[in-house]
Amino acid sequence: MPNRLAQERSLYLKQHAGNPVDWWPWCPEAFAVAQASGKPVLVSVGYSSCHWCHVMARESFEQPWIAELMNQHFICIKVDREERPEVDKLMMDAVQMINGHGGWPLNCFCLPDGRPFFGGTYFPPEDRGHGQVPWPQLLMRVSDFFHRSKAELAANADAIAQNLTHLTRAPDADGSSPQPADLLAAAKRLCEQHDDTYGGFGGAPKFPSPPTLDFLLAIRSTAAAEQDRALATRLDAVLTVTLGAMARGGLFDQVGGGFHRYCVDRDWTVPHFEKMLYDNALLLGTYAEAWARYRDPLYARICEETVAWLRREMRLPNGLYAAALDADTDHEEGSTYVWKPAEVVALLGEEALPFAAAYGLTDQGNFEGANIPKLRAKTAERDRLAPARAKLLAARDLRPQPARDDKALLGWNALLVRQLAKAAWIFGRKDWFALAAAAEDTIWRLFATEGPTVALRAVAHGDEATLAGNLTDYVWLAQAELALAAYASWGLPGQTARFSARAHALMDAAATRFADPHAVGYFFATADREDLSVRQKDWFDNAVPAGNSSLIHACAESHALTGEERWQVALTDLAQAYGGMARNVPNGVAHALDGLTRHALGLAVLKHAPNADMDRLQAALCGQVNTSAHARPFRGLHLQPEPGTAGFQLCVGSTCLAPTTDVTAIAAAL
Repeated sequence: MPNRLAQERSLYLKQHAGNPVDWWPWCPEAFAVAQASGKPVLVSVGYSSCHWCHVMARESFEQPWIAELMNQHFICIKVDREERPEVDKLMMDAVQMINGHGGWPLNCFCLPDGRPFFGGTYFPPEDRGHGQVPWPQLLMRVSDFFHRSKAELAANADAIAQNLTHLTRAPDADGSSPQPADLLAAAKRLCEQHDDTYGGFGGAPKFPSPPTLDFLLAIRSTAAAEQDRALATRLDAVLTVTLGAMARGGLFDQVGGGFHRYCVDRDWTVPHFEKMLYDNALLLGTYAEAWARYRDPLYARICEETVAWLRREMRLPNGLYAAALDADTDHEEGSTYVWKPAEVVALLGEEALPFAAAYGLTDQGNFEGANIPKLRAKTAERDRLAPARAKLLAARDLRPQPARDDKALLGWNALLVRQLAKAAWIFGRKDWFALAAAAEDTIWRLFATEGPTVALRAVAHGDEATLAGNLTDYVWLAQAELALAAYASWGLPGQTARFSARAHALMDAAATRFADPHAVGYFFATADREDLSVRQKDWFDNAVPAGNSSLIHACAESHALTGEERWQVALTDLAQAYGGMARNVPNGVAHALDGLTRHALGLAVLKHAPNADMDRLQAALCGQVNTSAHARPFRGLHLQPEPGTAGFQLCVGSTCLAPTTDVTAIAAAL
C-alpha cells in the first residue's frame, strides 16, 4: 500500500512511495507526531538521480522487516535535497560536523523538535566487513540510546546547534578584504593543488570545479599575470590541462553531449553517470570563456554539444529545463552510455576502426567489459567523425533511457540563463540568447509574484510552482537578469531596461528577506522558517556557488551599472568576510574571489547609439571575424543604449574614453 509520499509531486519522494516505510514529507505534522509519540526523527535526504540513494532504498527501505524497525522506533521523513536545499544544508552540516564527511544518501537522526544529534550517509543492510555499521543495528542502537539517555542527546543536539550557529559567522573573518596580493596568492595556491598529469584538483574522485577555473581565468586576465610570465605560463598549463582532460574524458558524454556529475578515478575515465542541470550550466560558461582566451576548437565543440543536449534532452514544454538525468537505467549504472566493439562495428562498418582508435575502444573495455568513449584524437578527426557519433546516438536513443527528473528548479534554471547569455555573446549565437530569454520569461510567469517586493517560489512541477525561494534563488536570478541586460542590445534590442529593473528588484528583495542586520553576510533562508532549528549562512561553494559568493558578483555589477552607493557598501561589507578565507581555504570560496578579481579589473560599460551596428561590434570584440587571430579574452562588459551617444563610448568605473565609431579601437581598448 502506498505511503504518504504518493501524494507528493517530487520524483524522488515518489520513488519511495511504495516503500513499506511509513514516510512523511517534510512538514510540521511529522514533528508534531514525533513530539506526541516521544519518538526520535529520522530525516533521510537524497535526490532522484542518486545511484547510492537507489542502492540503499533497494537494500533497506524496500525490505519489510527493516521498514518495521524504522516505523516502530522513529518518525521517518523523506526530503528531496534539490527541492529543500535549506533542510539539506542543515542536516549535511550537522553530519559533517559529527563524521568529518558527508554525501547522499544522507541519514540524520533528530530530536522530536528537529535538532540533529547523529547521522551518516550510506549504511549497508548487513555487516560487509568494511567497518560500516549495518543499518538495522544502527537503528536499534540509536533508538535505545535515545530512550536511555535523552538528556545526553539533548546536550549533544544543543552543542551541534551552537556550533552550526557559530558557523553562520564568516570563518576566519578578520575584518580584512582580500587585497590583490591575496587574490594572486590564492590563485598560486590553487595551482599547487592541481594534478599536472591528469588535470583536476586533488585525487579521485574528480569533480569539475567551475568556480575555481573561472577564478583562474579571471586572474589570467590581470596585469599581474600578464607581466609575470612564470605565473601566466602556470595558469595556462593548469587551465588547459584540466579543461582538456574533462572535455576528452568520460566526464563529457562524447556521443550525446553534456557533462556527467563527476569521475570516480584520477584520469577522468569512469563517470558517475547522472547528469545535473547545474553542472552543465556552469561548465558551459567556463568553456565559453576559455574559448575566448585560448581559441581551442574543442572548447567550442563542447559548448555547442552541451547546448544541443540541453535542447534535445532537458528542455521542458514551458521553455525551462529539467533538473537531472538518473545515474541508473533499470537499476544498472551507466548501461545507456557504454559500448562494446561489436556494437560499434555493426553500426559504423568501415568507420568502426578509426572511431575505435579516436575514442580508445578496445575488446577489454574500460568499464565492466564495455567502453566509455574517451577522445584520443585531435579535434579535426573528431569533427570528421561527427556523422559516426550521430549514428551511435541514434542507436543509443533506442536503448532504455535513464529517468529524467522533470521538476524545474528556479535557481538551476537561473544559472543556465546567465551562462547561456554569456556564451551566446561570446560565440555570436543569437539563437542561444533567445533560449535564455525564453527561459527567463517563463521564470517570471511561474515563479515570481511582483509587488512592492518581489517574492519567488523555488520549484515547479509542470506549471505549478511551490516552496518559498532561498537566497540563491534571488541572487542567481538577479545575476541572470544582469547577464541578459548586458547583451540585450545585441541579442534582444529594446529589453535592456526591463532586465536591469528586474535584477535590481531582486537585489532589493534579497536584502529585505535575507540580510543580517547585526553581522556580515546574508542568511540562506528567510527568518520565518520555524521548521529549521538553525538559521544558517552559506559561505562555501559546493557543487554550486554559495549565496554570499554570488552576492559579490551581483553587488559589483549593480554598482558598476547604477553608480548607487548602496551596492558598493554591500560589496565592501561582504568582502570583509573573505580576507581569512582567501588565505586559508581559497578552494572553498573561489566564486567570491572570482567576483572580487573581476571587480578589481573593472566592469566595462559600453554606451552606444540605439542604432549602432551591434553585430559588427560583437564580431570585433569576440574575434568571430577571424578566430585564428589574436584572442580577445572575455571580460565583464555591459552594453548600454544611450540616446545622443555618437557611435560607442567605453567606460570603466569613472573613466570614459572619447566616443568612436571604430569597433577595432574598442576591442583594442578592452
